[in-house]
Amino acid sequence: MKEEKIGTVRHYYSHLGVAGIILQGEVKVGDKIHVKGHTSDFTQKVDSMEIGHNRVESAKGGDDIGIRVAGHARQHDAVYKIIEEKDAA
Repeated sequence: MKEEKIGTVRHYYSHLGVAGIILQGEVKVGDKIHVKGHTSDFTQKVDSMEIGHNRVESAKGGDDIGIRVAGHARQHDAVYKIIEEKDAA
């Protein structure tokens, strides 16, 4: 299993359980992500995401997205996409 940094949390909306993330890479619904910071460390599947209150299926570097998160994210936490390596056999 490999991780690729795809973004940084810019804000956490605690009343919604949503992290605002500035992307540096690509992410799509169904991808597995890992949010890691000084006190944050959780993994989850992306069930839905929004850009400007509109649901989207994928987003790319430079996009500012909102994702409902399973844990408490904090500003400046790193967001990684988990890439499952396929068996060579």
